[in-house]
Amino acid sequence: MEVPLNPLGREEIHRLESVLLFATLFRPEVIGLIKDPAERLTWVDSLAVAAGAIAREKAGMTVSEIAEELGRTEATIRKHLKGETKAGQLVRETYELIKRGRLDELARNIEVLAEGGRPAGFEECEKLRRENEELRERIMALEEKNRELVAKLENVKRILNDALETVKEIEKLL
Repeated sequence: MEVPLNPLGREEIHRLESVLLFATLFRPEVIGLIKDPAERLTWVDSLAVAAGAIAREKAGMTVSEIAEELGRTEATIRKHLKGETKAGQLVRETYELIKRGRLDELARNIEVLAEGGRPAGFEECEKLRRENEELRERIMALEEKNRELVAKLENVKRILNDALETVKEIEKLL
């Protein structure tokens, strides 16, 4: 599919906007974010606004023109365009993936999901998540061990200082 990265005219803006929205929605990390029904509408709305804003920005529209057309404040549009919102970041990343020719991978993920499968990289992501949790647990155990060793070292220092004081007292007596 031909995706206009710098759209000219309404039709190309809408095509880029649609591709950005759907490709972002079907990214594995976004699917995880929109699983919660209570959050789904908010996420979809935010992603749609971010996709619309970025598509229009790429067409050369000003922030005020984008805000008026999308029915949002200029501040909201600026936040999406600067990546200060999670939706803006995700859509911007999707744009960069498309720009680098990675739309095919995103399209394959959409097809796999439509057939009830898991997208490419999902298992790897889960594996890395488990490894991360295991490493966190190991770090916590090592930090506890470190605290224990520091306490023992402080005790050894006290004993040595006491012994040194005793040696000094003996020397005085001699």
